[in-house]
Amino acid sequence: MSDLTLVLLAAGSSNRFDMGVKKQWLRIDYKPLWQFVADNFNQTQRFSQIIIVSSSDDIAFMQNYTDYTLVEGGNTRQQSLKNALKYVKSSYVLVSDVARACISETLIQRIIEEKSDYDCVVPYLKVTDTIVYENATIDREKVKRIQTPQLSKTTVLKSALERSEEFTDESSAIVANGGSRGYVLGDEDAHKITFVHDLNELPCLQAPSNDTFSGNGFDVHAFDDKGEMYLGGLKIDVDYGFKAHSDGDVALHALIDALLGAAGMGDIGMLFPDNDANYKGIDSKELLTQVVDKLYNYGFVIVNADITIAAQKPRLALYKDSMRKIIADILRIDKARVNVKATTTEKLGFIGREEGVGVIANANLKYFNWKKIG
Repeated sequence: MSDLTLVLLAAGSSNRFDMGVKKQWLRIDYKPLWQFVADNFNQTQRFSQIIIVSSSDDIAFMQNYTDYTLVEGGNTRQQSLKNALKYVKSSYVLVSDVARACISETLIQRIIEEKSDYDCVVPYLKVTDTIVYENATIDREKVKRIQTPQLSKTTVLKSALERSEEFTDESSAIVANGGSRGYVLGDEDAHKITFVHDLNELPCLQAPSNDTFSGNGFDVHAFDDKGEMYLGGLKIDVDYGFKAHSDGDVALHALIDALLGAAGMGDIGMLFPDNDANYKGIDSKELLTQVVDKLYNYGFVIVNADITIAAQKPRLALYKDSMRKIIADILRIDKARVNVKATTTEKLGFIGREEGVGVIANANLKYFNWKKIG
C-alpha cells in the first residue's frame, strides 16, 4: 500500500481567467479539467488516496463524475489545503493545483525519489532572463521559479499550516516553520493556467468533444383563482394564476429541467426545493438565470431550446414572440434558436377541462470550445 496521498486543489473562482467558464471545468475531450488532471495522476498508481478540493457548489456536480474523495475548500488556498489534510492518513502528501494540467510521470518520479531526505520536495525552473529587484540586478543563478506538485511529510505540513501567516505554497510554510526544503528540476510543460493565453502553452490538452447533449423537461401547474399568471417569462393578461411555490411559470420550469437534463445536473426540485422559503413567490426568470450561469460556469454552451405549451386557456398567440425574446436573452443565444409553440388538447384531460397548463421543453448543449479562443 502506498504511503502517499494526492491533494488536488480545484476550489478557485477563476477570476483572472476571464472566459465565462471556470478553468477547472474546461473540457479535455469529454473530461472536465479537474478530472483529466486527477485521472492522469491516478494512472501512475502511486497514490493510496486522491483528494480533490473544490467549492461546495461544484462538489454537488462533481459527484456525478468521480469516486475520488471530494472536500469543500476554504476562502484561501491555504485553508483549502488544511481542509483536505484532515482526511490524509498517509505519511506523505503530494499537493498540486488543477491549473497545472500537464504533470509528467517523470517529474512525479523525480520528486518522490527525494521524499525521505527533506520535509518538503519542490520542482523548480531556472531563470534565464535578467532579474531586477528594486532597481538592483540579482544573480539569476540564485533565483528559482517554484512549481507544484510539492511533496511533504504530512505531519510536518500540518504543523506548518497552523501558523497565522498565509503562504503561497507548502514549502514556504514548512521553511518558515523550521523545516527543510529540497529541490528537483521542474518541467516547462507543468506551466500553470492563469490566463486564457496560457492554454496555448500546454501540449497535453486536447480540444473538447464535439458531442451534443439533449435534455427534455415536463411540468404542469393547476390554475388558481387568485394571483397573477406568469408564463414564458411574461405576465399574461388574465384574472387567474397558477398554484405554485414560486411564481408558477410552468414554461420556464420545464425549460430548466430540459437544460439540467442535458447537462446531467439533476432537476429543478434538487436545485430549488419547493419547501425552501427562499424560493417562495420567486420570479422564475431568476431561477432560469441561475441555471444558465451554472451551465456556462461548468463548461457548456446552449445550442437551442424548443418549448411546447399545452393550454386550452389562456390564448397565447400574441405572447409567443415576446416569450422567445425574453428566453433567448436569458439563455444568451439568438432568438432564432428559441422556439415557442402553443397548442390545445382538443378539450381532453385536465388541460382540456381548463384546470391547468402543461409544458414540454427540449434543449441541446455543447461543450465550450476553448480551443477557438485560447
